Amino acid sequence: MNGSAGTIGLTVVLIALIIFVLVVLVKSVRIIPQARAGVVERLGKYQRTLNPGLTILIPFVDRLLPLLDLREQVVSFPPQPVITEDNLVVSIDTVIYFQVTDPRAATYEIANYIQAVEQLTTTTLRNVVGGLNLEEALTSRDQINGQLRGVLDEATGRWGIRVGRVELKAIDPPLSIQDSMEKQMRADRDRRAAILTAEGTKQSQILTAEGQRQAAILAAEGDAKAAILRADGEAQAIHKVFDAIHKGNPTQKLLAYQYLQTLPKLADGSANKLWIIPSEVGEALKGIGNVLGTTTPDSPSDGPEMVNHS
Repeated sequence: MNGSAGTIGLTVVLIALIIFVLVVLVKSVRIIPQARAGVVERLGKYQRTLNPGLTILIPFVDRLLPLLDLREQVVSFPPQPVITEDNLVVSIDTVIYFQVTDPRAATYEIANYIQAVEQLTTTTLRNVVGGLNLEEALTSRDQINGQLRGVLDEATGRWGIRVGRVELKAIDPPLSIQDSMEKQMRADRDRRAAILTAEGTKQSQILTAEGQRQAAILAAEGDAKAAILRADGEAQAIHKVFDAIHKGNPTQKLLAYQYLQTLPKLADGSANKLWIIPSEVGEALKGIGNVLGTTTPDSPSDGPEMVNHS
């Protein structure tokens, strides 16, 4: 019985020793993932910073603190009320992009770096926006972002944190101011629309007048050219007729006959009440009478005769 009890006790001790060795091995071997960093304390004092990979710790002597994320992190803070220079309360929502660059400083220089960044952002935002009026705050986001980033990066550098970007997601003025701004924007849009309509009407009228002027000029030029062509044609016709008459060497009889052919045309028209016969017609009639063997009564032919045609 004593031998069996001793054997059981030795077995229990051996099992406990094996478990202890396994626990020691588990605590001694640690694997650090990529983009993570670990701070090791030896007997409560900072010993080293672990990089990604396999590492060995001394059991019960070294202690590995919670791993730190080295990737760029995004933190959105709740809207903060900020008073502008013209005493208006605006609500500003911010987003911070930061990255842990020194795990040791992020562990020992600040207790909670995320909370510290939030408080520092709120304080800096109130200082920056407090020196601007509402219009400047709404139109100067890039300037506000740059100032916030400069102040935060300088303050968080000793905490082992680098602030990459600071963005203002929204700047919300009071509801009464929003209504006034909306009315002003609507009035500006209506004014711009009226100006554009007036400009369009003006340009349309200018183009219409210009088109009419060009059309009148072209019409006048066409009429002038047509009149010139008609005059040239009539001149050429008269010249040809005159040349033909002279080339034909017309006699007095032929000219008298042509006068007689022209007389009916002089009386043509219902508005002709009085027409004048040139004195040459009398002489032509005399010539015709002599040719035909008849005599005309002697009558003075010193001037044109007037005949009443009704």
